[in-house]
Amino acid sequence: MSRHVVGIGGAQRPRSSSELLVRAVLAECERLGARTTMFDGAMLAGLPHYNPEDPGRTAAEQTFVDTVRGAHGLVIGTPGYHGGVSGIVKNAIDLLEDTRGDERVYLDAMPVGLVVSAAGWQAGGVTLSALRGVVHAMRGWPTPVGIAINSTEQRPFAADGSVQDPAVGRLVTAQARQIMGFRLEPLT
Repeated sequence: MSRHVVGIGGAQRPRSSSELLVRAVLAECERLGARTTMFDGAMLAGLPHYNPEDPGRTAAEQTFVDTVRGAHGLVIGTPGYHGGVSGIVKNAIDLLEDTRGDERVYLDAMPVGLVVSAAGWQAGGVTLSALRGVVHAMRGWPTPVGIAINSTEQRPFAADGSVQDPAVGRLVTAQARQIMGFRLEPLT
């Protein structure tokens, strides 16, 4: 059985640096044998605002929740807006509240790679830390390797969207290996 790794993230702008980072980690997971699914910024922007009082779901919301429900790992990417997770990414994460009654609650025992692109080092680090806190609260296991890039100082992508910066490439590879190599041993 191959692992299914789901990517969540980006910005409303197609080919944003946070989306390209998520796609790069997914591509490396594919190279390591996973099948992948990407929910990019344009898709996330089309989701209605999460309302815990309304259990009704659109087809897009239901597809998103069901896909994450069946995942073996996640990659979540966000732009670092003012030191926080973007609204469209947080809205998608909030929608996973629908899994609270599942056998695997939220992201329980799931490896989660985190990537952030921000227009400054401080926003990147603070946002990565905030995203780790969200994943912990949802019982997920953030990979030890988190990726934060400074979009004003770094140019990690080639014109075709592939990673051209060797240091960023090494982080992408390390994070994908941690997602794919994650094993949860049963308690005895």
